[in-house]
Amino acid sequence: MKIDKQPSCSTAVEPGVITVPEAVSNILNKITPITDFSKLHIRQCLKRIVFEDIKSPIDVPGFNNSAMDGYAVSSDDLPIGQSKTFTIVGTAFAGNPFTGNCGHNECVRIMTGAMVPEQADTIVIQEDIQLLDSTSIEIGSGHNKNQNFRYAGEDIKTGSTVFAQGHVIKAADLGVLASLGINEIKVVRKPRVSFFSTGDELKSIGDTLVKGEIYDSNRYSLYGLLSDCDVDIIDMGAVLDDPDTIRQTLLSATACSDVILTSGGVSVGEADYIKGILQEIGNMDIWKIAMKPGRPLTFGQIENSMFFGLPGNPVAVMVTFYQFVKPALNKIKGMPLKAPLSLKATSLSSIRKNPGRREFQRAIASTDENGNLQVALTGKQGSGILTSMSQANCFIVLTEKRGSVEQGDQVDIQFFELY
Repeated sequence: MKIDKQPSCSTAVEPGVITVPEAVSNILNKITPITDFSKLHIRQCLKRIVFEDIKSPIDVPGFNNSAMDGYAVSSDDLPIGQSKTFTIVGTAFAGNPFTGNCGHNECVRIMTGAMVPEQADTIVIQEDIQLLDSTSIEIGSGHNKNQNFRYAGEDIKTGSTVFAQGHVIKAADLGVLASLGINEIKVVRKPRVSFFSTGDELKSIGDTLVKGEIYDSNRYSLYGLLSDCDVDIIDMGAVLDDPDTIRQTLLSATACSDVILTSGGVSVGEADYIKGILQEIGNMDIWKIAMKPGRPLTFGQIENSMFFGLPGNPVAVMVTFYQFVKPALNKIKGMPLKAPLSLKATSLSSIRKNPGRREFQRAIASTDENGNLQVALTGKQGSGILTSMSQANCFIVLTEKRGSVEQGDQVDIQFFELY
């Protein structure tokens, strides 16, 4: 009797599946950004998302100042041809400006960052003058108006937008805010993300394994990935392969979460219940995606919570998180949407592939002696080999139309840290 083979993760081309770009687009179209905010001291805002445009209350710099140690003069007095003698009428320090008058053929000794006297508009650095005595210097020709001169508002003008809505606050941004005298800003409320694993075979670390059991690694991988996303994390543990228990856990998560993640239970096995339960208590938008690893992925909504049913294989969990969950979290936080940065590199490995789906090979990128990017596979690429991710720093991304790769071919890579 002939047995009809059903599509599986090893099927290169399968009717009814959607591509990775289609899946990303469908997911993002369902996402609504958070409209709540918190007002926090800037020291609490690193990696947080700006809720509304931040305008500058002052000019930066707040006054005309010197970019170098030297002498402040009027450009009208600069010598043309022969050198000229200037009388030193005072000294300006940062925080202690010169308050007198700097007249014709006069100069003020000035330090970096000090306020430039009102009559001056040019700084001649100290290396370019000849000190004649304690009260006079000689300046030669070849100098230009406004050299080494910083204008008030040259960096930031009063009322200008310093950081736009959706901007991610970085370390340097904290310094910028402090330079403006801003001590509190509004940031988007952190998304609340609940997650749990499913499977009778899963045990917590510290427990003793019996035959057929494994430690629940996916929850720890997801915890690490979520920690990098600056969200509020709710770990709901490991749940048995029992429909009633899974259903109740999902409903409990819905009450406190913007996003719910599960790992396992989304394929076609007899104990894979996620798909059916989601159809019962919510709605399902995606089922199968033309990718490897990560083909069995469920996306939908339960009440007001977005739901991602990730595969059970450890590598597939991480690949699908990078490709689908992280862009969704970025949109929920109100960040501008952008595709992952893709770079070209020379492959040091041969890779077998049939056209039909997008593959994400785990790899290590480096530079050769000429500074050119090169990339090599971490080793075996099975979706259960988690060390292929821990040793890697990037994906080799082979698109749907791409076939096998030979050593020396150019491939697209995406660094994990640039997602």
